[in-house]
Order: sequence, then structure tokens, then C-alpha cells
Amino acid sequence: QVQLVESGGGMVQAGGSLRLSCAASGLTFRNHVMGWFRQAPGKEREFVAGINWSGGSTTYADSVKGRFTISRDNAKNTVYLQMNSLKPEDTAVYYCAADYRLRVTPEPREYDYWGQGTQVTVSS
Repeated sequence: QVQLVESGGGMVQAGGSLRLSCAASGLTFRNHVMGWFRQAPGKEREFVAGINWSGGSTTYADSVKGRFTISRDNAKNTVYLQMNSLKPEDTAVYYCAADYRLRVTPEPREYDYWGQGTQVTVSS
């Protein structure tokens, strides 16, 4: 049974930082692209960042470029999202997802497995 478990969410003031983690089990982690998505109340789920199997290729949404960094540790079956210079508009539930393919895609429907999400709240 595949499980993706996010952690590290919380409440922070604007300009602050958080580091999200997503621990995977039940799948061959290194064979999967990993992505981070977010969903704010009343909005559709949107792509935030993705990383290929080796970590050598990353993709970011324009809204987070230069502020967020995605990374992975295949020995620990974990993907991370370092979020700096947080803004109130970053407030959302953040989800990690796994996709059995070679390249990162920003399309949520392409991802095979999802975590339960972790809340990030940024106050102004």
C-alpha cells in the first residue's frame, strides 16, 4: 500500500520560512517523479514544484520561483519543499504527489498517488 505523509506545515508570518517533508512508502521511490501542489479555499489545486527521479531536474510555478526549493533524498524516500519569503497568498493546503514517469508534469491528473496534505498559513 502506497503512503505519502506530509509534515512541516504550520502558521508563519509573512517573510518567514517553512520546510515541508513528504515521506513515501510502498513504492519504488527513485522511479517516481515527485511533485508538490497546493489548494486554497475555493480554488483549484495548483502545481507548485516538481522534481525528477535523480533530483537533477526541477520545475517551479512562476509564483514561487526564487522563493521555494524542491529536493529529494532517495535513500530516505523523502521529498522536501523549502519555502522562503512566504506571502499571505501562499496560504493553502500543500500536497505531495508521486508520478511514475521520467519527466515532471504540472498536471495533477497525471499523478498516481497523493498525500493527505498539510496546512500552511501565512499571516500578514
